[in-house]
Amino acid sequence: MGAILRNPKFWLFAVCLLPLARLFVLGFAGGLGANPIEFITHSTGTWTLVGLLVTLSVTPLRRLTGRADLIRYRRMLGLFAFFYAVLHFMTYLWLDQFFDLAGIAKDIVKRPFVTVGFAAFVLLIPLAATSTRAMMRRLGRRWQPLHRLVYLIAFLGVIHYVWLVKKDLTQPLIFGAVLVLLLAMRLPWSRSALHAVRNRLAVAR
Repeated sequence: MGAILRNPKFWLFAVCLLPLARLFVLGFAGGLGANPIEFITHSTGTWTLVGLLVTLSVTPLRRLTGRADLIRYRRMLGLFAFFYAVLHFMTYLWLDQFFDLAGIAKDIVKRPFVTVGFAAFVLLIPLAATSTRAMMRRLGRRWQPLHRLVYLIAFLGVIHYVWLVKKDLTQPLIFGAVLVLLLAMRLPWSRSALHAVRNRLAVAR
């Protein structure tokens, strides 16, 4: 048990479950508001985006800190993003639409924010399915191009959020700004800047 408690992955796993635990606590306490389905839908959608952005932040943090071991946590973070995406979609499919497949199909065609959200979810499925080391070996060079779809998925997620919100766009625009920053950090000039900052921090120590 002691070894488990000393494992950072255990604590990361526990932290990633906190949003789900919060929903259960609020549900039992009657704290989901006047529209519980909408609350759950928005919460799971928000944490899906948070998970995607945190997953995308691993590489810049690794370059900034020089800690190559951070890459070990990226798969878990990505799978938790997919987990909350599944909860988000199941809330819509089950609690909101009651498995009305015809109505869902019309929603996907007629409502742009549903269209891009559904597209993002569908694109996430092959990434989750090929996240294991065995699939990495099996796909070889094709694995990395496939998983670069995460950039498009995150973009679609932000668009989904922007188009969903009708009044206060502050939160979705913050997500968008963070995504732009994380993508910019992958550009060649940004990589050099991150390495320079890391070297300065090392000298300061």
